[in-house]
Amino acid sequence: MVRRAFAASRPTVLPADRPHAAVSLLLADAAPVPEILFILRAKHDRDPWSGDIGFPGGRVAAGDPHPRFTAERETREELALKLADGNYLGRLDDLYGATLPILVSCFAYAVPARPALVPNHEVAATFWLPLDRLLEPDRHRLERFDYRGRTTVQPVAELLEPGQPLLWGITYRLLRSFFGLLELPFGLPAAQPGCPPADPR
Repeated sequence: MVRRAFAASRPTVLPADRPHAAVSLLLADAAPVPEILFILRAKHDRDPWSGDIGFPGGRVAAGDPHPRFTAERETREELALKLADGNYLGRLDDLYGATLPILVSCFAYAVPARPALVPNHEVAATFWLPLDRLLEPDRHRLERFDYRGRTTVQPVAELLEPGQPLLWGITYRLLRSFFGLLELPFGLPAAQPGCPPADPR
């Protein structure tokens, strides 16, 4: 189903007229339900995503030939996981940050069930979650954030234990795009009052 969906998709590729980042969505062939890999970023004062849940990835460097190369390079550097052409599934729609001037491209890959990972200093932890758990309605709610002098209410998903970081922002939006490609409902209904279309970053 996933391969067919990506094969039929025509992702939106936005102009790279601002700082550009690329990330990898890794989908493990696990039974009975495929799993997605998440990382918990290490805390760093100069990183706007410090301590957040996200996907492996980083900034497109001047010498990178294209953003997919960046996603694969960053995955190798952060997790010691080499992605081959045979792993590649496709690309999601590009996203702009709503406040930070950033363009994010996301590339999806199929990998063997929970491959061995060796996180580097940029990654505090890794974890896998099956697709059906990500779709559970009780995991989703609205949360108030104070970010760079702005207070906003954003959709979030609780993936870890209470008190641990929430999934939100650009990664949340990328997952919404992924599940939309599969025609599966992810998160709060878009028409719900107070549910904004974009995150503040």
